[in-house]
Amino acid sequence: MSDVVPAASGRSFLSAVAPGTALRDGLERILRGRTGALIVIGYDPVVESICSGGFELDVAFSSTRLRELAKMDGAIVMDTSASRILRAAVQLLPDASIETSESGTRHRTAQRAAVQTGYPVISVSQSMRIVAVYYKGERYVVEDSDAILSRANQALATLERYRARLDEVTQTLSALEIEDLVTVRDVATVVQRLEMVHRISIEIAGYVTELGTNGRLLALQLDELVGASWPDRELVVRDYIDERRTLAESLASIEALDSTELIDLAQVARRLGLGGAGGDVLDAAASPRGFRMLTRLPRLPMPIVEAVVAHFGTLQKLLAATVEDFQVVDGVGAVRARSLREGLSRLAETSLIDRFV
Repeated sequence: MSDVVPAASGRSFLSAVAPGTALRDGLERILRGRTGALIVIGYDPVVESICSGGFELDVAFSSTRLRELAKMDGAIVMDTSASRILRAAVQLLPDASIETSESGTRHRTAQRAAVQTGYPVISVSQSMRIVAVYYKGERYVVEDSDAILSRANQALATLERYRARLDEVTQTLSALEIEDLVTVRDVATVVQRLEMVHRISIEIAGYVTELGTNGRLLALQLDELVGASWPDRELVVRDYIDERRTLAESLASIEALDSTELIDLAQVARRLGLGGAGGDVLDAAASPRGFRMLTRLPRLPMPIVEAVVAHFGTLQKLLAATVEDFQVVDGVGAVRARSLREGLSRLAETSLIDRFV
């Protein structure tokens, strides 16, 4: 079992033990008091079935109450919102047949209880002075803010480099699209960089969740760096994927690439269904449909973008279209047709100037 951040709903739980929260304060009080604890966050018939002894409380949660109850032997059971303490001094008896990689009694119980109940279980180690959260087979060690911030800042510096490189290759792709000189290599490079930015952004978002109130500045920096790269990722894929594939299938296929495969541009191209089966797959020509270019125009709704792309089929036909040609498309009147024609002309001119200046 690896010490990783639980995904999805597990990650949302991490905000409850982030710095600045009442539960985190209670856990830190337990550590300072040099006592251990076993805390189940959730209560239902399954949890009740593994509880033995103890006593019922059903009182509002407070960090001081949690600290005092932790002095007694046994587990503490709270509701799913961690706002009420339901039971204390409980002996947990999870199914002993559930596999566990832990050695200590408290940690083995916590891991098995988390797997059996599906609720997060917190184990505070008295001897090792660490707080571990078990959730659906995963184990996450709650760290000090300084240690998390150090890793987050390293990840942020990496994201800055990734974003700078992404801007370069995206600008190049835009110019090549205007000139109709795009190759599969150009597309794969942009998709590769978008996926790199996507992955490091997810990692930093996890740090933001862990840091709680201490992660607000990090969240602002992440939002500024990521910017519009999230929709760009989908638009580039929609522009070039094989028509027999769906957007969701293609994105999932790219996300499934491990770090070694992602470096291989030919592998990225194959996941998009580009270039055929030949050895020179990266040098094959590619033609965009125009989704990404059209979304750069102001005040153009996505339904209109999709209608225009469906009508013309390729970006080159879009660039060659007249005002009258655009008016044929459903939903595009005379005013919007002129706006489309003028906007595309400006984008074409700007893209070429940016590339050669």
